[in-house]
Amino acid sequence: MGPHPAVAAIRLAVRRALHDILDDYGRTPGRAPDERPPSPLVLAACSGGADSMALASALAFEAPRLGLRAGGVTVDHGLQAGSDQRAADVVLRLRELGLDPVESVAVSVGRDGGPEAAARDARYAALDAAAERHGAAAVLLGHTRDDQAETVLLGLARGSGIRSLSGMAAVSGAGGRYRRPFLQLDRQTARKACMVQSLSVWDDPHNADSAYTRSRLRHEGLPALEKALGKGVVGALARTAQLSRDDADALDAWAGRAAAGVRDADGNLECAGLRALPPAVRRRVLRRAAIEAGAPAGSLFARHIEEVDRLITGWRGQGAINLPGRVVARRQGGRLVIRQG
Repeated sequence: MGPHPAVAAIRLAVRRALHDILDDYGRTPGRAPDERPPSPLVLAACSGGADSMALASALAFEAPRLGLRAGGVTVDHGLQAGSDQRAADVVLRLRELGLDPVESVAVSVGRDGGPEAAARDARYAALDAAAERHGAAAVLLGHTRDDQAETVLLGLARGSGIRSLSGMAAVSGAGGRYRRPFLQLDRQTARKACMVQSLSVWDDPHNADSAYTRSRLRHEGLPALEKALGKGVVGALARTAQLSRDDADALDAWAGRAAAGVRDADGNLECAGLRALPPAVRRRVLRRAAIEAGAPAGSLFARHIEEVDRLITGWRGQGAINLPGRVVARRQGGRLVIRQG
């Protein structure tokens, strides 16, 4: 008799991700096939919640069958009393699954961008450091289709354009470090998989705290949409994310090619060339130029790019535009200069 359908679904998703990792790992630039270590390491990022425990369990089952080593890392954000003990419990559970190496990493969460964004930034910095420390080929994340739907709605509320609507990528990070195998699976599948395997899970109280935007969306916003529009809302939003990502990727590629054609010998942007580009392409060129000048991508919003865009399309002699990261954009004659200063 085979495994429960929920367990089979999560194992299949992880197996596919591991095959992709192996394929990509074999194509790493500068590494000949015979130089590849016999057993690359894949880490599961695990909070102890149902999604990430299901992920860790599936990784522990599938990795040895593909000649991979499997480890785990949990991040202690220090935002709740007893968080260090919770992290220690997660480490113990991961070791009981057979994962090795396993570690807990304590971080200090700042305030930039709000509590949710600051915690996310600290978490990814810790995961990056853990991956480097252990020489991991990839880090698996347990984001589900429900998380994707929430991310799309948050992007829609910010009015940040099609890239925000594209949600989370199945593969992201430097060199494709982060993999999200569960983006086509719902949260209940992961929880069911934990239940039938008798895996102990931890429900983060922050996920039910209405002080957090995502929590309000999860417990109030999405249920209201489902009541009004039907149960297919989550799936439809996840499909929107993929379609938006395909469109955004195509426009980004176009903007990358266009950027080279609108720069002068000094690297400044030519206003006439920019004005001739379609607005969606032009704004991507401007955003990329601002990031290259030092503006943090996570703090650069659509309103910033719109203000810079008006230096091209609505030029009335206006002054410089201040952007995040102490970056300044100004028009000088027929050139757009974007630099820190």
